[in-house]
Amino acid sequence: MQRVEDTLGVPRPLAVPGPLGVPGPTGTSGPAGGARAADGPRAGSGLLDAALRYAEEWHWDVVAGSWLEAGPDGAPRCSCASPACPAPGAHPAGPGWAAQASGGTAAVRRMWREEPRASVLLPTGRGFDAIDVSESAGLHALARMERLGVRLGPVIATPARRLVFLAQPGTAAKLPDLLARHGAPPASLDLVLRGDGDWVAAPPTRTGRLGVALWAREPAPAGRWLPDADAVAGPLAYVCGREAAQARRR
Repeated sequence: MQRVEDTLGVPRPLAVPGPLGVPGPTGTSGPAGGARAADGPRAGSGLLDAALRYAEEWHWDVVAGSWLEAGPDGAPRCSCASPACPAPGAHPAGPGWAAQASGGTAAVRRMWREEPRASVLLPTGRGFDAIDVSESAGLHALARMERLGVRLGPVIATPARRLVFLAQPGTAAKLPDLLARHGAPPASLDLVLRGDGDWVAAPPTRTGRLGVALWAREPAPAGRWLPDADAVAGPLAYVCGREAAQARRR
């Protein structure tokens, strides 16, 4: 079973649903995900190796982001030097990051040659959009999608206990209306849409002391298929709406 580190840096298991919502075998992505997550980029495989794989195999643009440095007390701190950085070592390194993003291997190698510790960021609104939800809602959504026979795409598990679903470009613009039609206006949900001008931190990027990003469902090696907004709207509206209702009752 894959592991995600909790806020104290202690590894904890992430139950990734398999068929009919049953956790799949160790390191697998389930039938729709195709590849074994254990075979994908991970913390020990190197940031450059991961960035090259995203560019070469999945044809995604990548960009080198901020990185972690040892502070005076030995604790990791962000290269941006902000003591209040919300994502230490896991955000764009400057205002021109979007223009620097590239899917060319020569450009990717140059970026990590200049700073080998740089985080691996994937711009959204290009090869894909992203839907960011809580870990609990995301796991329930994965199980529900499998029960309904929805073909699933890649999903990132972040060290902040979030699941990030990758979907077709344009999903971020279309999904709010679709969710509202399902009775779940986005403003009432713990859900963040990432499209043009935004980004996601890709595995094996580390965020401060929280841990590393991992693939809950790795991109399938056979192609670049992604779900569209219509496919994910219903299941996400159901689970995120239910979570929001439970929070209001507390």
